Amino acid sequence: MEEQTSSKTVKQPAFTKKEKNWILYDVANSAYVLLATALLSFYRDFVSPTGSLTTVWGLVNVIVTVISVFLCPILGTFADFSKKRKFFMIFALVGIIGCALLSVFSLLTKWAIAGILFLIVYIVTETGFNSANVFYDSMLSDVTTDEKMHKVSANGYAWGYIGSCIPFIVCLVVYILGWLVFPEFLGAAFSICCLLTAVWWFIFTLPLYKTYEQTHFLPKPDKPVRATFQRLGSIFKELAKNKKALVFLVAFFFYIDGVHTIIKMAMSIGNDLQFENFGAVKLVIALFVTQIVAFPFAILFGKLSSKYSCEKLLIVCIVAYTGIGVLAVFLRQEWQFWAMAVGVGMFQGGIQAMSRSYFTKIIPAEKSGEFFGIYDIFGKSAAILGLGLITLLSSIFPLAEATWINLALLPLPILFAIGLVLFIVSMKIPVQKEEGTENIKKVE
Repeated sequence: MEEQTSSKTVKQPAFTKKEKNWILYDVANSAYVLLATALLSFYRDFVSPTGSLTTVWGLVNVIVTVISVFLCPILGTFADFSKKRKFFMIFALVGIIGCALLSVFSLLTKWAIAGILFLIVYIVTETGFNSANVFYDSMLSDVTTDEKMHKVSANGYAWGYIGSCIPFIVCLVVYILGWLVFPEFLGAAFSICCLLTAVWWFIFTLPLYKTYEQTHFLPKPDKPVRATFQRLGSIFKELAKNKKALVFLVAFFFYIDGVHTIIKMAMSIGNDLQFENFGAVKLVIALFVTQIVAFPFAILFGKLSSKYSCEKLLIVCIVAYTGIGVLAVFLRQEWQFWAMAVGVGMFQGGIQAMSRSYFTKIIPAEKSGEFFGIYDIFGKSAAILGLGLITLLSSIFPLAEATWINLALLPLPILFAIGLVLFIVSMKIPVQKEEGTENIKKVE
């Protein structure tokens, strides 16, 4: 008698071990993003004792952006010679150690030079964070399949949002206890917060470092450094042939500018608008609202990507952000600030995750490092434009002095609108992954 096969099928896990470990790094470094965003709530007088906080913080982040624009494409190109794992960990450690060193400055607020040193360490920490992300983003094609790419990317952002709240809640409790019970040790409390975040970042980085295997890479040349710079020049020529990737990156340049600018400047904008009874506590709560809302919506976009094309989902996100930009221009009341916090949370994960996985699908997998280096040029250099314009305009039209319109924030909706138009143009261009071969399939 023939043995009957079971009609029951074994249910496959939602994510493989490598996919889970890749997602965990978003949980790791998002804790730092949350802390860095909240730094201004605790350090606003320390960073900018006089003048507009938006102007000072904008200038610092422009410096960070300029460094990333020059460094990231070089790193990404070099990483494609089967060294992605090593360099990922090196730069992650630069960020982690920098985060730990930020703990020192809460004890040195009486020193005049401490504010400058704080900003220098912050710049180094951000550089490590951004550089590690070049390698991390380009790892996506190695840890998952084309079919699951959008879902894994979205879940990375989603779990990063909610996971980062865990160490931050602990940090906030420590800080509030210090404020209420031991005010003389408030500096020490914030030092503990920085150290806790650095430890969290390190612990959740290890799983990806231990299990990641680079399956897509190019043969290592005899002189990899020289070859890196030679290939860096050739990649721009290759990008010129890949019309879809090129036009998408230009669109990405404009719309992601608004996203990065909002992330970097939200706390300083809320502070400078000077709502009545709207201090550091409410700013931090608004930050939590954004993170908590972002979690389910990032998951939602990941699920929607299996039913709707990534292109349609990106259009929804860009249109929504255009509306958020318009709201920012007319932001004069506290309830509008809360509406912005919720709106950003709803679409932040979707626009970042869909952009990352969409770009991964339209580039050669074995050159993902160098292409994501270029991706970071467009993403980070866009932040120069947004941050630079708002920094300049806020010095001419201070937010605190605005009446019914915030002229300093006008660049936001304009740049989102330009990005939307260009992205629609890029949708009509067929995919070309390999030279001389056009793959005109629809990008799901």
